[in-house]
Amino acid sequence: MSSVAIPNRPPIEAGGPVAIRVADLGVQYSLRFTKKTTVRTTFQNMLRRKDGPNHFWALRHVNFQVPHGESLAVIGPNGAGKSTLLQVLAGILTPSEGVIDVRGQISSLLTLGAGFDPELNGRDNILLAGAFLGIDHKVMLSLMDGIVEFADLGQFIEAPIKTYSSGMRARLGFSIATVVDPDVLLLDEVLSTGDAVFRAKSRQRIVSLMSSAKAIVMVTHDMNWVTEFCNRAILLERGNIVAEGDPEDIVRMHEEHSEKARVDRDAEIARKIAAAADAARTAAANAAQARAKRSR
Repeated sequence: MSSVAIPNRPPIEAGGPVAIRVADLGVQYSLRFTKKTTVRTTFQNMLRRKDGPNHFWALRHVNFQVPHGESLAVIGPNGAGKSTLLQVLAGILTPSEGVIDVRGQISSLLTLGAGFDPELNGRDNILLAGAFLGIDHKVMLSLMDGIVEFADLGQFIEAPIKTYSSGMRARLGFSIATVVDPDVLLLDEVLSTGDAVFRAKSRQRIVSLMSSAKAIVMVTHDMNWVTEFCNRAILLERGNIVAEGDPEDIVRMHEEHSEKARVDRDAEIARKIAAAADAARTAAANAAQARAKRSR
């Protein structure tokens, strides 16, 4: 396995301890029960004939390992199952099949600001988040000043979360999530929020965490991050791993697949436009013939 140099990170030791092991992972979603499902539609669905599948696999037959010292990038098109995979690793989702073994303390930067109590102020939500993370109350109190300083919310830290903008919530969530020293770090497009200054500061914090975390799994559309900071990459498409290996090779393959998909979409759109134009011309010709017959 070739590796990309990461600042202050030791090289991966062959045959070393494994932080994450995923074997034959599958996550299945139901198409019948959604947030918009009502009692009436539920009974209608039960009575009518089944005219299609009721489930789909967001992930299927996914296998990989992440040894200590590795930074793994998960890339792929939208809807490939990347975020679902991170949610399973974080323990947010329960897999439908397969085995997941994640060893050590996990810090996940998935949905920043999720889990805040809107009625509590910033400081109280910091303590609440620490309790959710399993961090001792005294430890969180000792970390409070650093979290508040990094979030840079000014007097809003004393205001209820419900008065915060989405960017302010994200800044506080990022500050809390990155204050711990994790064994496993899970990242999902966390640097796409906030202003340019905070994004730059967040990037520095992420690099620092990557230097100390024992294992990292990152989902991102920023291919520069993949090639610069990751030792290995996997390409997910339609819930399946289609390739894994050197980040530059996997990024190149992803870009080739994305370009082919774009060309295919453009060709399909052109075909539909042409078919619609043909249908319109045929309809116009038929209408003209009908008018001619009526005028005779």
